[in-house]
Amino acid sequence: MNLAEREATVRRLLEREPPPVVPPDLYGEVVRRGGRMLRRGRAVRRLLWLALFGAVVVFAVWAATARPWVEPPSETTPLVTDW
Repeated sequence: MNLAEREATVRRLLEREPPPVVPPDLYGEVVRRGGRMLRRGRAVRRLLWLALFGAVVVFAVWAATARPWVEPPSETTPLVTDW
């Protein structure tokens, strides 16, 4: 079905004298589904914030223990030249 056919179908539906009948339980179902979608989205956002917080804590603990900004100690001893 291309765009012109869809537009023609919609026009025919809208030009009918009595508007199409909407099922009576449609509103309740839409509200229920919308509420579920909102709760699911809120839960996903909370999980993402929790994962971000966990990553920050893990990075902070690693940085505090590994101290990557400190120069590592020398592996060899310097040569003794003044004997």
